[in-house]
Amino acid sequence: MTHGPTVLDVSISYGVPRAGIPAAVSFRRWVGAALDGRIRQADLAIRLVDAKEGRAMNRHYRGKDYATNVLSFPAELPEGLKLPLLGDLVICAPVVAREAREQGKPLNDHYAHLTVHGALHLLGWDHEDEREAECMEQLEREILAGLGIADPYLAVD
Repeated sequence: MTHGPTVLDVSISYGVPRAGIPAAVSFRRWVGAALDGRIRQADLAIRLVDAKEGRAMNRHYRGKDYATNVLSFPAELPEGLKLPLLGDLVICAPVVAREAREQGKPLNDHYAHLTVHGALHLLGWDHEDEREAECMEQLEREILAGLGIADPYLAVD
């Protein structure tokens, strides 16, 4: 556990119109909640993209030919180089909006969940097997509850 709040430098860039997109201050708050007590200092970027850019990035970096909700790119620093650079998140706005509608969730809550999810990936959390997935999902629930956001994994009727 680190002591004191995480010192954050979060830059937000937009490849989509900002209408319907949460404010930059919200993304910073969500990242701060995800990283608080887990890392002392972090510098990361969040890019909001359209489906075309999201699909191109997912195809290029993961070999999957569709737009996905969030992509995480942890920083790969040379050994011995100590910088607070954590990495980048790419969030595909139309996918997030569609999923929120389909799942009956408030749009801002879904953005918060995916931002927290992506930030945890940047810290090295993963969900490749069932045990890892359960641990990561529980951590996400706790972080989101601290933000006043309902369990994102509860099925909506």
